[in-house]
Amino acid sequence: MDTIGRVAGKIALVTGAASGIGAAIAERLSEEGASVVLADINAEAGEALAAKLRGAGRSAVYEQLDVTSEADWQRVVHDTLGVFGGLDILVNCAGVATGGQELLHHDFANWRRTLAINLDGVFLGLRHGGAAIVANGGGAIVNISSVASKAAVVRGAAYCASKAGVAQLTKVAALEWAPLGVRVNSVHPGYVETPLVEALISQAPDAAAMRAVAISRHPIGRLGLPEEIANAVLFFASDEAGFATGAELLVDGGYALP
Repeated sequence: MDTIGRVAGKIALVTGAASGIGAAIAERLSEEGASVVLADINAEAGEALAAKLRGAGRSAVYEQLDVTSEADWQRVVHDTLGVFGGLDILVNCAGVATGGQELLHHDFANWRRTLAINLDGVFLGLRHGGAAIVANGGGAIVNISSVASKAAVVRGAAYCASKAGVAQLTKVAALEWAPLGVRVNSVHPGYVETPLVEALISQAPDAAAMRAVAISRHPIGRLGLPEEIANAVLFFASDEAGFATGAELLVDGGYALP
């Protein structure tokens, strides 16, 4: 295995790693020399990606994880330490995007589910994955927030609130853990070409028109690519970002500018 890379020799745990942005992050960290734990609720896709990475001569394992379950988090971190002996990098990427509900009529169950996955999941990752990084002598955590933490989206109350919560939770962790050698930063994507975004667009009465509107909100003139988000995460995860903590990086094609 080629150990030359920007995160060579590091152990990384990525949630939501079976598809979309999470899969791109796991692959990018692996390309740059990290041993990667792919954690996701989707066992079939997660196992397939782990096998693909191993087939390329890289070190990767899959762990089934429901990010809203504290017992799952405890098991996954325990297994990670058992297999690799430590943890250096945590990427909290697992999330859900639900829209189409105006606040006056917002379903409480939808609200609770969105907050549980997007915010509680990050808290549990910090609580258990972060503790393992502290015990290992320090490292880097990257939380995936969203441009929706900065720019409100109509009929997106739960999503916007959860992602704004991730941004502030990141800053608290960065402040508390800086003396412990742990850097904590957040990446804020715009709309990215992923199954999650495609599902949201397809729910519109006119999907083509919805896609055109989404693209028009990005001054760059297109949606983002998962690999572009993964590159931003790689920077924060690497020693190149050694003086960055509590930072927010918008990778949104200019969405938040207007």
